[in-house]
Amino acid sequence: MSRVDARVGARVGAHVDTQADAPVTPSGEAPGVSGVRRRLWTLGLFRSELGTTLRRWRTLVLLGVLAVLPVLIGIAVKIETSDGGSAGSGGGGGGGAGPAFFSQITNNGLFLVFAALAATLPFFLPMAIGVIAGDGIAGEASAGTLRYLLVAPAGRTRLLLAKYATTLAFCLIATVTVAASALATGALLFPLGDLTTISGTRISFSEGLLRALLIALVVAASLIGFAALGVFVSTLTNSGIAAMATTVGLLITVQIVGSIPQLDAVHPYLFSQHWLSFADLLRDPVHFDDLVANLRLQGLYAAVFGAAAWARFTTKDISA
Repeated sequence: MSRVDARVGARVGAHVDTQADAPVTPSGEAPGVSGVRRRLWTLGLFRSELGTTLRRWRTLVLLGVLAVLPVLIGIAVKIETSDGGSAGSGGGGGGGAGPAFFSQITNNGLFLVFAALAATLPFFLPMAIGVIAGDGIAGEASAGTLRYLLVAPAGRTRLLLAKYATTLAFCLIATVTVAASALATGALLFPLGDLTTISGTRISFSEGLLRALLIALVVAASLIGFAALGVFVSTLTNSGIAAMATTVGLLITVQIVGSIPQLDAVHPYLFSQHWLSFADLLRDPVHFDDLVANLRLQGLYAAVFGAAAWARFTTKDISA
C-alpha cells in the first residue's frame, strides 16, 4: 500500500469510526438518532481535519515563525532602550495604535501583546491563514486524497464546512500563539503592572489581561472573512501551491490598494479596512463603532465567499 493510500485510509477510517459512537436503543434507532449521528460525524470529521492540519510540518513552522516575531520585537525594543533610545518615552498613549503600543512597551510588558498583534496582523497572521485556507481543498486534490475522502459518507457540504471550521480554529490558534509569546516575552524583559490606556486613564493589570484576551478574540474574528476567501480560492483549482499563492497574492493586493489614497472609494469594502479597530478596546470608555463595523464586514465576506465556495465545490467534477 502506498503512503498516500495509507494516510487516506487512516483518515477515512477515523471519520467512519465516529458513527459507532452514536447512541441506539435496544429496539434499534430511536427517532432523531440519524440527526445525532450526523452531528457526531461532522464533529469527528472536524477533529480529524484539525488534527491532520496541526500535525503538518508546514503548520508547525508557521506557528513557530509567529511565536518568534514577538520575541524579536521585544528584544529590539530592549536593545534600543538599553542604548539610550526613546522607545519608552511615550506618554499616555496618543492616538495611533501601532506607535502608541510600541512607545509603552518599556513601561509595561503587557503592551508587547498589543504591539505584536498590531505588527503581525497586516501581513504575517493573514499570510499564515491564507496558506492553511488555500491548501484546504486544493491541497487534497493535488495530493490525490480528495476523491477518497468523499467516498466516506461525509458529503461535500460537510467536508467543506470541516475545512472552513479548521481554518477558523487555526485563526484562533495562530492569534493566541502570537499573544502568548508576546506576554511571556514582555513579562521576562519588561515590568508588569497597571496599564495606561490610549485615552490616558489607568486600569488594573487584571483588567488589562482581560482586554488582551478580548483583543486576541477580536483579531481572530477579523480573519474569518479572509479565511472564507481563501477556502473559495481553494475550490477553484487542483493545485495547492497555486491556491496558497493566489490567496496570499490577494492579501498583498488588498493591502496595496488600501494604502493608496486615490482609491479611498473602495477602502470601506476591503476585508482589512477595520483590522486595527481592536485598539479601541484599549480606550476608556471602549469605542464600539469600528469594532462592530469590522465584525459586520467579516460576516459579509464569510457569507458571500462561503456561499461561492459551496456553490463551486458541490458542482465541481472531482477527478483527484
